[in-house]
Amino acid sequence: MLTVTPPTGLRSSDGAARAAHRMIRCLLVWSVLVVASMPAAESAPYASRSLDEVLHELGSHGLPIVFSSLLVRSDMTIMREPAPGAPARVLEQLLADQGLQASPGPGGILRVVAAPSGGPVSHISVVSDRVEDVSSLAAWAHACLKPEMTDEQKGLKIWETVVKFSHQASPPHESGPIGADVHDAIKEFNVYGYGQCCCASAAIEQLARYVGLDARGRAIRGHSVPEVYWSGHWHLLDASLINYFPMPDGTIASVDDIISAIASWRSEHPDIDAKDRPWREVLGADGWKRGPPLLAACPFYDAKGWLPARTHDWGATMSEYNGGGEFVFEYGYLEGYEVNIQLRPGERLVRNWSERGLHVDLHDHGAHELAGAKVGDGDLCYSPRYGDLAPGRLGNGTLSYAVPLASGAYRGGALLVDNVASTAQDHRLPAVHVVDPSRPASIVLRMPCSYIYLGGTLACDAVIGAGGAIVISLSDNHGADWQQVARIASTGSERIDLSPLVLRRYDYRLRCEFIGAGTGLDRMDITHDIQHSQRALPALGIGINTISFSAGAQQGTIAIEGSGGTKEGGDVRWLSDAHATMTGFRTGPPYRDALWIEGRQAQLTIPVETPGDITRLRMGCHYRARGQGDGWDYQVSFDHGATFTSIGSAHGQVAGNCAYSESTAIPPGARSALVRFSGTQNNTCGIFDLRIDADYREPRGGFRPVAITYRWTEDGAAKEDVHIARSPSESYTITCAARPIMSSITLEPAH
Repeated sequence: MLTVTPPTGLRSSDGAARAAHRMIRCLLVWSVLVVASMPAAESAPYASRSLDEVLHELGSHGLPIVFSSLLVRSDMTIMREPAPGAPARVLEQLLADQGLQASPGPGGILRVVAAPSGGPVSHISVVSDRVEDVSSLAAWAHACLKPEMTDEQKGLKIWETVVKFSHQASPPHESGPIGADVHDAIKEFNVYGYGQCCCASAAIEQLARYVGLDARGRAIRGHSVPEVYWSGHWHLLDASLINYFPMPDGTIASVDDIISAIASWRSEHPDIDAKDRPWREVLGADGWKRGPPLLAACPFYDAKGWLPARTHDWGATMSEYNGGGEFVFEYGYLEGYEVNIQLRPGERLVRNWSERGLHVDLHDHGAHELAGAKVGDGDLCYSPRYGDLAPGRLGNGTLSYAVPLASGAYRGGALLVDNVASTAQDHRLPAVHVVDPSRPASIVLRMPCSYIYLGGTLACDAVIGAGGAIVISLSDNHGADWQQVARIASTGSERIDLSPLVLRRYDYRLRCEFIGAGTGLDRMDITHDIQHSQRALPALGIGINTISFSAGAQQGTIAIEGSGGTKEGGDVRWLSDAHATMTGFRTGPPYRDALWIEGRQAQLTIPVETPGDITRLRMGCHYRARGQGDGWDYQVSFDHGATFTSIGSAHGQVAGNCAYSESTAIPPGARSALVRFSGTQNNTCGIFDLRIDADYREPRGGFRPVAITYRWTEDGAAKEDVHIARSPSESYTITCAARPIMSSITLEPAH
């Protein structure tokens, strides 16, 4: 039976209304309503409510909307709060996240229809109830923190998170932070799962500041540690060696408290010294119980005085906190990385609970110490006690894209398709081919990934017309510069190694230029090796496992990060690659470690362009502003530099600090911006590293069903579970009768 809700404010005699009424008779169940004219900011919150409820609530007067219960189902939940704006723009956001859009109809009516196919499904997330979601700072806070927590409880949860998701091992190197180690908590948790003591310190500083706690780094003898401030005192939280030290009153000791406790005990025992021998030889295996009372009360030493990973013992603590030479130091971090899994038709992401020895530093340093490491053994002996269900830590997977050329479905996920047709369009071969040979013809694909590329290949079947060719080029700086990879001049199969150009990248663009009549491609497959941490994957445990699937905001991100130092080659990302404009900075040796202001003022301006409308800008840096009045103003211009608006700042007086800001005050339709770091110096002011993230609405993005394939073994028997997620938010269960040994999880658009 038809159910029709007439549009508010339209008379039955109105011709447009009658036409619309005739149109909706052909559908099962339709509702016609009107978008409220009031600004979105004055409406009730939308997130977590059903889409059809919100659409009905918006109907009062304004733009008439027609929708079908076949498309706007009652189980469609709004995943995020839309950015404030005009009602039509709010409606666009609400629909886009569900794979829908508004299409103009007769008499000004907007019909809710399915979004064009071929674009990416964004922010795909699969979370197990056995593993916390650490895919972004916001996800981590939601998963791990509670509103009623005290500052101390928050601090301990931060420490616990870093202990769980980052193991003490040789750190990864990919960009240009001070020391070149990866300092970004969310990236460290998801991509690597390991880092050194400076990495753990930076992660705790980052997470603490994100939730409003003050934090700082401390350099001590042969070790790096962080302190977090609450209740009027600093507190050591060492996640790399896995310890902290309760004081007699139950509070957690600071670095200075530990140094003082050891110094007091040593002054009381001048006859006991470990200058030439390890402390455990001087006092015996259980000597730590007779040492400083603060160490004797530490709950993290085992019966033989070893810390949880068994790489350091109580004697190491005695040496590290021996006093002399310790100082406050900002370890610095780049903030902005988030896991945003995006998949187009033909793409497949496989993440394995295993590794093939591949890692980001393989070509520079050989095999990694975590290659072959098993959770529960060796240095990872402690990890099961912190909920680690993975077999190991270092993970290798693949991201592949069998580009659907013949059907034309690739067009929705391409940045550019110019003068090229598919077989489905004109029934001609090859699968994609030149339309007008007198004009340039090209396809540009963007290849973003949430996990770092370790290598890549492009395999294709080329068809070359008389005197024609296919030129393949690659850009690793968002299309600003291109490098030719291959020129194919004869028909046949080709295999092109992209590894030298995509190693240590998370994003690049591939361009195919077609020359000559009859030139085209019958096949194009792009395959990458990636690195990811096994620890953060949504593992299963024995019993009933609840799996939560979601596809959030249909957005992509253009990320720019770089070092302020002098470019000396290699794979380090530099600001010159971003075509930055710099005025007022010192250059050349000995100023290679940062961008230092020459006089009183300096400006660093970086252009940002996105494939879709910008929805949010995030920016910040690791900086020094030593003197009073030293600091950086974060600015953005959307009118090609005519005017700049401040969206944040980084203040002194600090020898080192990190500050990040974001803005959603974006002009409608903006797809480019100039981002500026404007510095003022009275004493010493500089930038070590920076990161900019421009989130944008995917022009042809939208939800479509996603296939989730789990593979594991139970008692040696192979198991598999395939689930098709048919809505942007749903949950299901997987039951394991015995302890599962995880193998892989595969995500791909459902056929």
